[in-house]
Amino acid sequence: MDGRINRRLLMKASVVAAIATPVLARTALAAPVALSAAVPELPWPAANEIVQNTKLPSFPDKNFDATAYGAKGDNKTDNTEAFKKAIAACNAAGGGHVIVPKGTYVTGAIHLLSNVDFHLEDGVLIKFSGDASKFPTVLTRYEGIECMNRSPMVYAYQQTNIALTGKGTLDSAATGSWNKGSDRSYLESLVAKGTPPEKRVVPGSGKNMRSTFIEPYSCDTVLIQGVTLKNPKFWQIHPTLCKNVTVDDVHTDPSTASSNTDACDPESCDHIVIANSDLGAHDDNVAIKSGRDEDGRRVNVPCQNLVVVNCRMNGNWGAITCGSEQTGGIRNVYGYKLNCVGATKFALYVKSNTKRGGFSQNINLDSVSGVFERAFVYVTTTYNSQTGNNVPKFGPFFISNCSSTKASKVLDVSGLSQEHVKGLELKDSKFTVSSTTNTVKNVDGLKFTNVTANGKPMTK
Repeated sequence: MDGRINRRLLMKASVVAAIATPVLARTALAAPVALSAAVPELPWPAANEIVQNTKLPSFPDKNFDATAYGAKGDNKTDNTEAFKKAIAACNAAGGGHVIVPKGTYVTGAIHLLSNVDFHLEDGVLIKFSGDASKFPTVLTRYEGIECMNRSPMVYAYQQTNIALTGKGTLDSAATGSWNKGSDRSYLESLVAKGTPPEKRVVPGSGKNMRSTFIEPYSCDTVLIQGVTLKNPKFWQIHPTLCKNVTVDDVHTDPSTASSNTDACDPESCDHIVIANSDLGAHDDNVAIKSGRDEDGRRVNVPCQNLVVVNCRMNGNWGAITCGSEQTGGIRNVYGYKLNCVGATKFALYVKSNTKRGGFSQNINLDSVSGVFERAFVYVTTTYNSQTGNNVPKFGPFFISNCSSTKASKVLDVSGLSQEHVKGLELKDSKFTVSSTTNTVKNVDGLKFTNVTANGKPMTK
Protein backbone atom coordinates (compact mmCIF):
# COMPACT_ATOMS: atom_id res chain seq x y z
CA MET A 1 0.00 0.00 0.00
CA ASP A 2 1.18 3.53 -0.84
CA GLY A 3 2.84 5.44 2.01
CA ARG A 4 0.41 8.30 1.65
CA ILE A 5 -2.51 5.99 2.34
CA ASN A 6 -0.78 4.66 5.47
CA ARG A 7 -0.38 8.19 6.75
CA ARG A 8 -3.97 9.06 5.97
CA LEU A 9 -5.15 6.23 8.18
CA LEU A 10 -3.23 7.47 11.20
CA MET A 11 -4.78 9.59 13.87
CA LYS A 12 -3.46 13.13 13.66
CA ALA A 13 -0.73 13.78 16.21
CA SER A 14 -0.47 17.11 17.95
CA VAL A 15 0.84 19.68 15.51
CA VAL A 16 2.68 21.86 17.98
CA ALA A 17 4.00 22.10 21.51
CA ALA A 18 4.13 25.17 23.72
CA ILE A 19 6.08 28.02 22.13
CA ALA A 20 8.55 30.27 23.92
CA THR A 21 10.08 32.05 20.92
CA PRO A 22 8.76 33.07 17.48
CA VAL A 23 10.56 30.23 15.72
CA LEU A 24 11.74 26.99 17.31
CA ALA A 25 15.34 26.18 16.53
CA ARG A 26 14.56 22.60 15.60
CA THR A 27 13.66 22.08 11.92
CA ALA A 28 12.68 18.56 10.93
CA LEU A 29 12.12 17.26 7.45
CA ALA A 30 8.73 18.16 6.08
CA ALA A 31 6.06 15.59 6.84
CA PRO A 32 2.54 15.27 5.45
CA VAL A 33 -0.33 16.07 7.74
CA ALA A 34 -2.58 13.11 8.57
CA LEU A 35 -6.35 13.01 8.59
CA SER A 36 -8.13 13.23 11.93
CA ALA A 37 -9.69 9.78 11.57
CA ALA A 38 -9.53 6.81 9.26
CA VAL A 39 -11.08 7.06 5.84
CA PRO A 40 -12.72 3.67 5.33
CA GLU A 41 -12.35 1.58 2.24
CA LEU A 42 -14.91 2.93 -0.19
CA PRO A 43 -17.08 0.63 -2.33
CA TRP A 44 -15.69 2.06 -5.58
CA PRO A 45 -12.05 1.47 -6.67
CA ALA A 46 -12.04 4.83 -8.44
CA ALA A 47 -13.04 6.60 -5.22
CA ASN A 48 -10.24 4.91 -3.29
CA GLU A 49 -7.82 6.13 -5.95
CA ILE A 50 -9.08 9.69 -5.52
CA VAL A 51 -8.45 9.53 -1.76
CA GLN A 52 -5.02 8.01 -2.31
CA ASN A 53 -4.01 10.54 -4.96
CA THR A 54 -5.30 13.70 -3.28
CA LYS A 55 -2.11 15.21 -1.90
CA LEU A 56 -1.96 16.45 1.68
CA PRO A 57 0.28 19.39 2.55
CA SER A 58 3.65 18.99 4.28
CA PHE A 59 5.24 21.59 6.56
CA PRO A 60 8.68 21.99 8.11
CA ASP A 61 8.66 21.52 11.88
CA LYS A 62 9.01 25.25 12.57
CA ASN A 63 6.55 27.22 14.67
CA PHE A 64 5.85 30.95 14.54
CA ASP A 65 3.99 32.35 17.55
CA ALA A 66 1.57 34.98 16.27
CA THR A 67 1.85 36.91 19.54
CA ALA A 68 5.55 37.48 18.84
CA TYR A 69 4.46 39.50 15.79
CA GLY A 70 2.07 41.66 17.79
CA ALA A 71 -1.10 39.55 17.94
CA LYS A 72 -3.18 40.03 21.09
CA GLY A 73 -6.10 37.82 22.05
CA ASP A 74 -7.78 40.51 24.12
CA ASN A 75 -11.03 40.83 22.14
CA LYS A 76 -10.25 44.40 21.09
CA THR A 77 -6.87 44.73 19.34
CA ASP A 78 -6.94 44.74 15.54
CA ASN A 79 -4.75 41.78 14.64
CA THR A 80 -4.88 42.11 10.84
CA GLU A 81 -1.28 43.30 10.46
CA ALA A 82 0.10 41.00 13.15
CA PHE A 83 -1.34 37.92 11.43
CA LYS A 84 -0.06 39.19 8.08
CA LYS A 85 3.47 39.61 9.49
CA ALA A 86 3.49 36.17 11.08
CA ILE A 87 2.32 34.50 7.88
CA ALA A 88 4.86 36.41 5.80
CA ALA A 89 7.69 35.49 8.17
CA CYS A 90 6.73 31.82 8.08
CA ASN A 91 6.55 31.85 4.30
CA ALA A 92 9.90 33.67 3.98
CA ALA A 93 11.59 31.12 6.25
CA GLY A 94 10.50 28.25 4.01
CA GLY A 95 7.27 27.41 5.77
CA GLY A 96 5.94 25.94 9.00
CA HIS A 97 3.12 26.58 11.44
CA VAL A 98 1.83 30.00 12.49
CA ILE A 99 0.44 29.31 15.96
CA VAL A 100 -2.38 31.38 17.40
CA PRO A 101 -2.53 30.77 21.19
CA LYS A 102 -5.72 30.69 23.23
CA GLY A 103 -7.59 33.99 23.23
CA THR A 104 -10.14 36.10 21.35
CA TYR A 105 -8.69 37.87 18.32
CA VAL A 106 -10.34 40.59 16.24
CA THR A 107 -9.06 40.73 12.66
CA GLY A 108 -9.69 41.59 9.07
CA ALA A 109 -9.04 39.19 6.23
CA ILE A 110 -6.44 36.46 6.74
CA HIS A 111 -4.48 35.74 3.55
CA LEU A 112 -2.51 32.49 3.52
CA LEU A 113 0.81 32.07 1.72
CA SER A 114 2.57 28.99 0.39
CA ASN A 115 3.94 26.45 2.86
CA VAL A 116 2.10 28.03 5.80
CA ASP A 117 -0.21 26.21 8.22
CA PHE A 118 -2.29 28.76 10.12
CA HIS A 119 -3.02 26.83 13.31
CA LEU A 120 -5.62 27.83 15.92
CA GLU A 121 -5.05 26.29 19.33
CA ASP A 122 -7.96 25.03 21.38
CA GLY A 123 -9.71 28.01 22.95
CA VAL A 124 -9.02 30.42 20.08
CA LEU A 125 -11.87 32.59 18.82
CA ILE A 126 -11.22 34.60 15.65
CA LYS A 127 -13.74 37.43 15.29
CA PHE A 128 -13.77 38.99 11.85
CA SER A 129 -14.14 42.73 11.77
CA GLY A 130 -17.12 44.87 10.87
CA ASP A 131 -14.69 47.32 9.23
CA ALA A 132 -15.00 46.68 5.48
CA SER A 133 -11.63 48.37 4.83
CA LYS A 134 -9.95 45.39 6.49
CA PHE A 135 -11.09 43.18 3.59
CA PRO A 136 -9.23 44.22 0.42
CA THR A 137 -10.63 43.69 -3.07
CA VAL A 138 -9.53 40.36 -4.55
CA LEU A 139 -10.38 38.06 -7.45
CA THR A 140 -13.23 35.79 -6.44
CA ARG A 141 -16.44 34.28 -7.81
CA TYR A 142 -19.92 35.35 -6.86
CA GLU A 143 -22.43 32.59 -7.60
CA GLY A 144 -20.26 31.23 -10.40
CA ILE A 145 -19.18 34.54 -11.98
CA GLU A 146 -15.62 35.86 -11.63
CA CYS A 147 -15.34 39.35 -10.22
CA MET A 148 -13.38 41.62 -7.89
CA ASN A 149 -15.06 41.74 -4.50
CA ARG A 150 -14.15 42.17 -0.86
CA SER A 151 -11.91 39.40 0.40
CA PRO A 152 -13.34 36.28 1.98
CA MET A 153 -12.55 36.00 5.68
CA VAL A 154 -9.75 33.51 4.95
CA TYR A 155 -8.31 33.68 1.42
CA ALA A 156 -5.38 32.50 -0.66
CA TYR A 157 -4.59 33.16 -4.31
CA GLN A 158 -2.27 31.01 -6.40
CA GLN A 159 -0.60 29.51 -3.33
CA THR A 160 0.72 25.97 -2.84
CA ASN A 161 0.85 23.75 0.24
CA ILE A 162 -1.36 25.66 2.67
CA ALA A 163 -3.52 24.80 5.66
CA LEU A 164 -5.98 26.19 8.18
CA THR A 165 -5.97 23.82 11.15
CA GLY A 166 -6.66 23.48 14.86
CA LYS A 167 -9.57 23.40 17.28
CA GLY A 168 -10.34 27.10 17.20
CA THR A 169 -13.50 28.88 16.07
CA LEU A 170 -13.89 31.52 13.36
CA ASP A 171 -16.86 33.88 13.67
CA SER A 172 -17.99 36.30 10.96
CA ALA A 173 -21.01 37.76 12.77
CA ALA A 174 -19.61 41.30 12.81
CA THR A 175 -19.11 41.31 9.04
CA GLY A 176 -22.87 41.59 8.64
CA SER A 177 -22.47 45.37 8.59
CA TRP A 178 -20.85 45.16 5.14
CA ASN A 179 -21.04 41.51 4.06
CA LYS A 180 -24.46 41.57 2.42
CA GLY A 181 -26.26 41.86 -0.88
CA SER A 182 -27.03 39.63 -3.84
CA ASP A 183 -26.83 41.89 -6.89
CA ARG A 184 -25.71 39.17 -9.30
CA SER A 185 -27.64 40.80 -12.15
CA TYR A 186 -25.04 43.59 -12.13
CA LEU A 187 -22.30 41.06 -12.83
CA GLU A 188 -24.41 39.43 -15.52
CA SER A 189 -24.76 42.81 -17.24
CA LEU A 190 -20.98 43.24 -17.21
CA VAL A 191 -20.46 39.75 -18.62
CA ALA A 192 -22.91 40.57 -21.43
CA LYS A 193 -20.82 43.65 -22.27
CA GLY A 194 -17.62 41.60 -22.44
CA THR A 195 -16.10 43.24 -19.36
CA PRO A 196 -13.12 41.15 -18.15
CA PRO A 197 -13.14 39.86 -14.55
CA GLU A 198 -10.51 42.31 -13.30
CA LYS A 199 -12.81 45.18 -14.25
CA ARG A 200 -15.95 43.71 -12.67
CA VAL A 201 -15.28 45.57 -9.43
CA VAL A 202 -18.04 45.35 -6.85
CA PRO A 203 -16.83 47.68 -4.04
CA GLY A 204 -17.59 51.26 -5.05
CA SER A 205 -20.05 50.22 -7.77
CA GLY A 206 -23.11 50.91 -5.65
CA LYS A 207 -23.87 47.20 -5.75
CA ASN A 208 -23.40 44.67 -2.97
CA MET A 209 -22.53 40.97 -3.12
CA ARG A 210 -21.58 38.83 -0.16
CA SER A 211 -18.12 37.36 0.38
CA THR A 212 -17.57 33.72 1.21
CA PHE A 213 -16.01 32.56 4.49
CA ILE A 214 -12.97 30.44 3.47
CA GLU A 215 -11.81 30.55 -0.13
CA PRO A 216 -8.56 29.25 -1.57
CA TYR A 217 -8.50 30.40 -5.21
CA SER A 218 -6.28 28.77 -7.87
CA CYS A 219 -4.33 26.94 -5.17
CA ASP A 220 -2.74 23.49 -5.02
CA THR A 221 -2.60 21.18 -2.00
CA VAL A 222 -4.95 22.68 0.57
CA LEU A 223 -6.02 21.38 3.98
CA ILE A 224 -8.85 22.79 6.13
CA GLN A 225 -8.97 20.75 9.32
CA GLY A 226 -10.51 20.82 12.79
CA VAL A 227 -11.90 24.34 12.81
CA THR A 228 -15.44 25.48 13.61
CA LEU A 229 -17.20 28.18 11.60
CA LYS A 230 -19.86 30.44 13.11
CA ASN A 231 -22.28 33.04 11.77
CA PRO A 232 -21.52 32.83 8.04
CA LYS A 233 -23.15 35.33 5.70
CA PHE A 234 -22.68 33.25 2.55
CA TRP A 235 -21.05 29.99 1.41
CA GLN A 236 -18.80 28.69 4.15
CA ILE A 237 -15.95 26.76 2.44
CA HIS A 238 -15.47 27.62 -1.23
CA PRO A 239 -12.32 26.20 -2.86
CA THR A 240 -12.23 27.51 -6.43
CA LEU A 241 -10.05 26.38 -9.34
CA CYS A 242 -7.96 24.35 -6.90
CA LYS A 243 -6.29 20.94 -6.99
CA ASN A 244 -5.79 18.55 -4.08
CA VAL A 245 -8.20 19.93 -1.48
CA THR A 246 -8.92 18.15 1.81
CA VAL A 247 -11.62 19.26 4.24
CA ASP A 248 -11.37 17.18 7.42
CA ASP A 249 -13.08 17.27 10.82
CA VAL A 250 -14.61 20.70 10.26
CA HIS A 251 -17.79 21.97 11.88
CA THR A 252 -19.91 24.38 9.88
CA ASP A 253 -22.89 26.42 11.02
CA PRO A 254 -26.49 25.15 10.52
CA SER A 255 -28.20 28.27 11.88
CA THR A 256 -31.00 29.96 9.96
CA ALA A 257 -29.81 33.50 10.71
CA SER A 258 -28.55 33.89 7.13
CA SER A 259 -29.56 32.19 3.87
CA ASN A 260 -27.38 30.49 1.24
CA THR A 261 -24.84 29.37 3.83
CA ASP A 262 -23.84 26.14 2.04
CA ALA A 263 -21.35 24.18 4.10
CA CYS A 264 -18.84 23.36 1.35
CA ASP A 265 -18.89 24.45 -2.29
CA PRO A 266 -15.97 23.08 -4.31
CA GLU A 267 -16.03 24.92 -7.63
CA SER A 268 -14.05 23.93 -10.73
CA CYS A 269 -11.70 21.85 -8.56
CA ASP A 270 -9.93 18.55 -9.16
CA HIS A 271 -9.33 15.93 -6.44
CA ILE A 272 -11.30 16.91 -3.36
CA VAL A 273 -11.80 14.87 -0.19
CA ILE A 274 -14.37 16.01 2.39
CA ALA A 275 -14.18 13.69 5.40
CA ASN A 276 -15.13 13.19 9.04
CA SER A 277 -17.01 16.47 9.26
CA ASP A 278 -20.17 17.88 10.82
CA LEU A 279 -21.63 19.92 7.98
CA GLY A 280 -24.32 22.36 9.01
CA ALA A 281 -25.90 24.78 6.56
CA HIS A 282 -28.96 26.87 5.86
CA ASP A 283 -28.98 25.52 2.30
CA ASP A 284 -26.95 22.72 0.70
CA ASN A 285 -24.47 20.60 2.64
CA VAL A 286 -22.03 19.95 -0.22
CA ALA A 287 -22.82 21.95 -3.36
CA ILE A 288 -20.56 21.13 -6.29
CA LYS A 289 -20.15 23.92 -8.84
CA SER A 290 -18.27 24.90 -12.01
CA GLY A 291 -19.29 28.39 -13.12
CA ARG A 292 -22.42 30.10 -14.41
CA ASP A 293 -23.63 30.63 -17.97
CA GLU A 294 -21.39 32.64 -20.33
CA ASP A 295 -18.70 33.26 -17.73
CA GLY A 296 -18.67 29.56 -16.91
CA ARG A 297 -18.22 28.74 -20.59
CA ARG A 298 -15.34 31.23 -20.79
CA VAL A 299 -13.47 29.59 -17.90
CA ASN A 300 -14.68 26.08 -18.85
CA VAL A 301 -13.16 24.08 -15.97
CA PRO A 302 -15.12 21.14 -14.53
CA CYS A 303 -15.35 20.08 -10.90
CA GLN A 304 -14.27 16.46 -10.77
CA ASN A 305 -12.92 13.58 -8.71
CA LEU A 306 -14.62 14.33 -5.40
CA VAL A 307 -15.16 12.08 -2.36
CA VAL A 308 -17.45 12.95 0.57
CA VAL A 309 -17.14 10.37 3.36
CA ASN A 310 -18.09 9.89 7.01
CA CYS A 311 -20.00 13.12 7.41
CA ARG A 312 -22.98 14.22 9.47
CA MET A 313 -25.14 16.63 7.47
CA ASN A 314 -27.50 19.21 8.89
CA GLY A 315 -28.46 21.39 5.94
CA ASN A 316 -32.01 21.86 4.73
CA TRP A 317 -31.58 21.37 0.96
CA GLY A 318 -29.31 18.82 -0.71
CA ALA A 319 -26.91 16.44 0.99
CA ILE A 320 -24.95 16.26 -2.28
CA THR A 321 -25.98 18.95 -4.74
CA CYS A 322 -24.67 19.38 -8.29
CA GLY A 323 -25.28 22.92 -9.52
CA SER A 324 -27.02 24.98 -10.29
CA GLU A 325 -23.76 26.71 -11.29
CA GLN A 326 -22.42 23.75 -13.26
CA THR A 327 -21.70 25.22 -16.70
CA GLY A 328 -18.17 23.78 -16.73
CA GLY A 329 -19.49 20.34 -15.78
CA ILE A 330 -19.28 17.93 -12.84
CA ARG A 331 -18.00 14.36 -12.95
CA ASN A 332 -16.82 11.50 -10.75
CA VAL A 333 -18.53 12.25 -7.43
CA TYR A 334 -18.68 9.69 -4.61
CA GLY A 335 -20.67 10.12 -1.37
CA TYR A 336 -20.28 7.40 1.29
CA LYS A 337 -21.57 7.01 4.85
CA LEU A 338 -23.47 10.27 5.04
CA ASN A 339 -25.97 10.71 7.88
CA CYS A 340 -28.52 13.43 7.23
CA VAL A 341 -30.15 14.81 10.36
CA GLY A 342 -33.07 17.19 10.56
CA ALA A 343 -35.23 17.55 7.46
CA THR A 344 -33.06 17.56 4.35
CA LYS A 345 -35.04 18.01 1.13
CA PHE A 346 -32.94 15.73 -1.09
CA ALA A 347 -30.11 13.24 -0.70
CA LEU A 348 -29.01 13.92 -4.29
CA TYR A 349 -30.05 17.20 -5.91
CA VAL A 350 -28.94 17.85 -9.50
CA LYS A 351 -30.05 21.09 -11.16
CA SER A 352 -29.40 22.97 -14.37
CA ASN A 353 -31.29 24.33 -17.38
CA THR A 354 -30.72 25.10 -21.05
CA LYS A 355 -29.27 28.52 -20.20
CA ARG A 356 -26.71 27.05 -17.82
CA GLY A 357 -25.87 23.84 -19.69
CA GLY A 358 -23.00 21.78 -18.35
CA PHE A 359 -23.12 18.17 -17.24
CA SER A 360 -23.34 15.98 -14.14
CA GLN A 361 -21.95 12.53 -14.90
CA ASN A 362 -20.94 9.51 -12.85
CA ILE A 363 -22.50 10.59 -9.56
CA ASN A 364 -22.53 7.86 -6.89
CA LEU A 365 -24.12 7.58 -3.43
CA ASP A 366 -23.71 4.64 -1.04
CA SER A 367 -24.85 4.31 2.59
CA VAL A 368 -26.69 7.63 2.73
CA SER A 369 -29.54 7.80 5.24
CA GLY A 370 -31.95 10.25 6.85
CA VAL A 371 -35.25 12.11 6.47
CA PHE A 372 -35.82 13.64 3.03
CA GLU A 373 -38.74 16.03 2.78
CA ARG A 374 -39.28 15.93 -0.97
CA ALA A 375 -37.41 13.05 -2.65
CA PHE A 376 -34.32 10.96 -2.19
CA VAL A 377 -33.15 11.87 -5.71
CA TYR A 378 -34.25 15.06 -7.47
CA VAL A 379 -32.91 15.84 -10.93
CA THR A 380 -34.20 18.85 -12.86
CA THR A 381 -33.16 20.20 -16.25
CA THR A 382 -35.50 23.21 -16.04
CA TYR A 383 -34.16 24.90 -12.90
CA ASN A 384 -35.71 28.34 -12.28
CA SER A 385 -37.43 28.05 -15.70
CA GLN A 386 -34.46 29.67 -17.45
CA THR A 387 -33.96 28.70 -21.09
CA GLY A 388 -31.30 28.96 -23.77
CA ASN A 389 -29.38 26.84 -26.25
CA ASN A 390 -27.08 24.91 -23.91
CA VAL A 391 -28.59 21.55 -23.14
CA PRO A 392 -27.33 19.97 -19.87
CA LYS A 393 -26.17 16.36 -20.02
CA PHE A 394 -27.00 14.23 -16.99
CA GLY A 395 -26.17 10.68 -15.93
CA PRO A 396 -25.28 8.07 -15.10
CA PHE A 397 -26.35 8.18 -11.45
CA PHE A 398 -25.83 5.23 -9.09
CA ILE A 399 -27.53 4.77 -5.68
CA SER A 400 -26.70 1.78 -3.43
CA ASN A 401 -27.18 0.69 0.19
CA CYS A 402 -29.20 3.81 0.94
CA SER A 403 -32.29 4.40 3.06
CA SER A 404 -34.81 6.90 4.30
CA THR A 405 -36.72 6.78 7.55
CA LYS A 406 -39.12 9.25 5.93
CA ALA A 407 -39.38 10.80 2.45
CA SER A 408 -42.08 12.10 0.17
CA LYS A 409 -40.94 9.79 -2.64
CA VAL A 410 -37.80 8.06 -3.83
CA LEU A 411 -37.37 9.59 -7.30
CA ASP A 412 -38.26 12.88 -8.96
CA VAL A 413 -36.06 12.74 -12.06
CA SER A 414 -36.77 14.50 -15.35
CA GLY A 415 -34.60 14.74 -18.41
CA LEU A 416 -35.35 16.72 -21.55
CA SER A 417 -37.08 15.28 -24.58
CA GLN A 418 -34.01 16.15 -26.65
CA GLU A 419 -31.49 14.99 -24.01
CA HIS A 420 -32.52 12.14 -21.74
CA VAL A 421 -30.89 11.35 -18.42
CA LYS A 422 -28.39 8.65 -19.41
CA GLY A 423 -28.57 6.05 -16.66
CA LEU A 424 -30.17 5.80 -13.22
CA GLU A 425 -29.57 2.67 -11.15
CA LEU A 426 -30.61 1.84 -7.59
CA LYS A 427 -29.70 -1.30 -5.70
CA ASP A 428 -29.77 -2.81 -2.21
CA SER A 429 -31.74 0.08 -0.70
CA LYS A 430 -34.77 0.45 1.55
CA PHE A 431 -36.95 3.54 1.63
CA THR A 432 -39.87 4.58 3.80
CA VAL A 433 -41.92 7.08 1.81
CA SER A 434 -45.24 8.93 1.85
CA SER A 435 -45.88 8.00 -1.78
CA THR A 436 -44.61 5.01 -3.75
CA THR A 437 -45.39 6.85 -6.99
CA ASN A 438 -42.21 8.21 -8.55
CA THR A 439 -41.74 10.94 -11.14
CA VAL A 440 -39.47 9.63 -13.90
CA LYS A 441 -39.44 11.36 -17.29
CA ASN A 442 -37.03 11.03 -20.21
CA VAL A 443 -34.69 8.67 -18.38
CA ASP A 444 -32.77 5.90 -20.17
CA GLY A 445 -31.44 2.85 -18.35
CA LEU A 446 -33.60 2.99 -15.23
CA LYS A 447 -32.82 -0.09 -13.14
CA PHE A 448 -33.79 -1.38 -9.68
CA THR A 449 -32.02 -4.28 -7.97
CA ASN A 450 -33.21 -5.33 -4.52
CA VAL A 451 -34.85 -1.98 -3.79
CA THR A 452 -37.97 -1.55 -1.67
CA ALA A 453 -40.32 1.30 -0.85
CA ASN A 454 -42.44 0.71 2.26
CA GLY A 455 -41.36 -2.92 2.12
CA LYS A 456 -42.50 -3.56 -1.44
CA PRO A 457 -40.13 -4.08 -4.38
CA MET A 458 -39.65 -1.08 -6.63
CA THR A 459 -40.06 -1.70 -10.33
CA LYS A 460 -40.09 0.44 -13.43
